[in-house]
Amino acid sequence: MYLTKVFILFISLLTLIFGVGYAQEVTIELGPGEIALNETFTIKITVSEEKIRSYDPLPEITGFQKQGVSQSSSMNIINGQMSSTNSIIQYYKPNRKGQFTLGNFTIAVNGKSVTSSGKAINVVDARANSGRSSRAIDPFDDLFSGSREEPEFVEVDDEAFFSLTVDKDEVFVGEGFNVSLAFYFSESNQALFNFHEAGKQLERIINQIKPSNAWEENFNITSIQPEKVEINGKAWTRFRVYQATFFPFNEGSVDFPSVGWEMIKYRVAKNPSFFGNNRLQDFKTFYSQPKSIAVNPLPPHPLRNEVSVGNYQLKESLSGQDITTGEGFTYTFGISGEGNISSIRAPRKLNSQKLNSFDPNEKIQINKNRGKVTGMKEFGYFITLNQSEEVALKDHFEWIYFNPTLAAYDTLRPTLTVNVTGENKINQAISSSRLGGIYDLIDVADNTLLNQKYKYYFSAIINLLLLGAVILLGILIIKKQ
Repeated sequence: MYLTKVFILFISLLTLIFGVGYAQEVTIELGPGEIALNETFTIKITVSEEKIRSYDPLPEITGFQKQGVSQSSSMNIINGQMSSTNSIIQYYKPNRKGQFTLGNFTIAVNGKSVTSSGKAINVVDARANSGRSSRAIDPFDDLFSGSREEPEFVEVDDEAFFSLTVDKDEVFVGEGFNVSLAFYFSESNQALFNFHEAGKQLERIINQIKPSNAWEENFNITSIQPEKVEINGKAWTRFRVYQATFFPFNEGSVDFPSVGWEMIKYRVAKNPSFFGNNRLQDFKTFYSQPKSIAVNPLPPHPLRNEVSVGNYQLKESLSGQDITTGEGFTYTFGISGEGNISSIRAPRKLNSQKLNSFDPNEKIQINKNRGKVTGMKEFGYFITLNQSEEVALKDHFEWIYFNPTLAAYDTLRPTLTVNVTGENKINQAISSSRLGGIYDLIDVADNTLLNQKYKYYFSAIINLLLLGAVILLGILIIKKQ
């Protein structure tokens, strides 16, 4: 008998590998309309001739609690033709007795929508468990006889944790520190895990941990990839779900609360079978430890509320070092390094009366890699000089910043010079430029004697003066008589 079943199983497997597939068919099977308090209601999704690759969450039922999901598969051979089915079963445990309703619902399975009309469910008092006679278990009975006992599932101990890590415990105002959230499990871990609604969970967690007193540069992780790491001499697999660098605005602290990350953790069958349901889907939430970063103020300096903080270098360039008076050239003052590149301001201009230039054009490049934010911000100046001389640009530009590694202020100054030759055009430049001050008002000022709004008052004063002159004249005439 065993040899016959083994032969049939072998033929079925060959047919599964080399046979022609059938079109996918999806069905929904609901549990009985009446169950006891100590029983479970089920919703079973079955797909024929194809594996279940994806499916929407099954609905909630008022008065019931979801207990997990199991998976099963089966094959049948009828008249030499083999067919296969794959199923998922969602279990629901009733919370109390009563009449409940599972409304109609639609879910997508492998991208195909399927609808159920729902069902009324009556929950009654608990029933005594029916006894089962002991007998020898044939490992092929599940496949060929259709009889199957519900397996017993056990939880496997796990070596896993969820962690929020930082690369610094103390920083200066404006100094960046890296934050990452990751799920870890050891190489020796035996528990089975899977990710569950990672996008929704991450959105919730970011809203919880994102500080209001710091600028965020998000590394925008788009896919969760395994990384091999070593912690205290032990091998672990890390799945990083979030990474960012924060730059605090003010002194004090940046605080990150404990947050939870939910994973699918499978229970496994105590006595697994070849084709039976050998695992049961469950959930477990892992919590990170809270973290606090101390933020120290910058040392006293006249510009400490304006300077950038980081490790920077100057990269400069000229469109030409030998120019003629009155001709323009381009000078680029580039600041590169590690820090909050977005917040970098233009360099200070010194002796600006000697340089004829406009506000600079800005260009920025930001790189996020290996837990660091680096890049460059360039300021391009178009400049004209009107006097023949050698101009050292260090006398005209400087950029002050705070270096957190040295815990000191530093200044970037140009090293390039410009050789200016040709006729002195300072006077020509003055005559062609605006004179400014009162001369700027000549073409726009009102040339009337008084503004119109004072016309009434002016007329009244004139009339009063005329009246006074008439009275005075009258008095003089009377005295002469």
